[in-house]
Amino acid sequence: MLNIDQYQSIHEVKSHFDYTIPYNTYPCTIPLDFESVPLHWHEDMEFIYIKKGHGLIVIDGCENPVSQGDIALLLPGSVHGIFQDGDWTMEYENIIFDGKMFAGALDDFYDKFLIPIFDKAISLPTIFHQGVIGYESVKRYLDSNDNISAHREGPWGLAIKGNLYLLFFDLCNLYEKKAPAGRTNKSEKLKPVIKFVELNYGQSITVAQMADLCGFSESHFMRYFKECFGVSFVTYLNDYRLSMAASLLLQSQETILSISQQVGFENLSHFNRKFKAKFNKTPREYRVD
Repeated sequence: MLNIDQYQSIHEVKSHFDYTIPYNTYPCTIPLDFESVPLHWHEDMEFIYIKKGHGLIVIDGCENPVSQGDIALLLPGSVHGIFQDGDWTMEYENIIFDGKMFAGALDDFYDKFLIPIFDKAISLPTIFHQGVIGYESVKRYLDSNDNISAHREGPWGLAIKGNLYLLFFDLCNLYEKKAPAGRTNKSEKLKPVIKFVELNYGQSITVAQMADLCGFSESHFMRYFKECFGVSFVTYLNDYRLSMAASLLLQSQETILSISQQVGFENLSHFNRKFKAKFNKTPREYRVD
């Protein structure tokens, strides 16, 4: 079972890729592996390929219901999270790779065709599903890479890169229209906050600190955060901490008090109340189940 700490680390540490090519696939199930994947971002490119069930993927503040066969496209820097939809289970693959692997001998192609995609200068769908232009191409080349990656025979990395080149070739042809001038991503200003929480969720974090990190007043920061992500910063911070606590409850034998302190809750009673409100179980019940 892939725990949430391992999941987070693959988004940040490139050494998790196979040494021959910075491309890897990680199968996951929500809520069997973990309840949710909190909002985060990274510089790698990612596809989330739904294999069974239903779930929710939040991308740059937009909530996207997804189901079997859907494929989410996450460009570098996108703030995203994965969540359970009601009582549904969702099996999916995280397909993660470093877009810089295309640079080098083909720099002209990389600069002219791929950089505009990675920099969001070309408008692409965030969710590919049946009926969306380009869906069949994305599905075909990712399915082929799944098979190649599973066997990893011979110079398999060449085939992986070849399929990705073909995938991007199709997307470039299908979506030549540039993004509207002046288009901005509102969540961009909040990326330092998301990263700070990822790295420091176990420490004391205040609204004043986060507002200062963005150069906002506290009131403006709170309004801006909720506009972007649909929840208050305090709710987001607590949910992130509770997700980390849920992982530790299943993966370690440490006391509930120790775990609550590790994830940033100073008061055990407060932690227990918040945990039960989120998971409908006490921490002790969650660990036993």
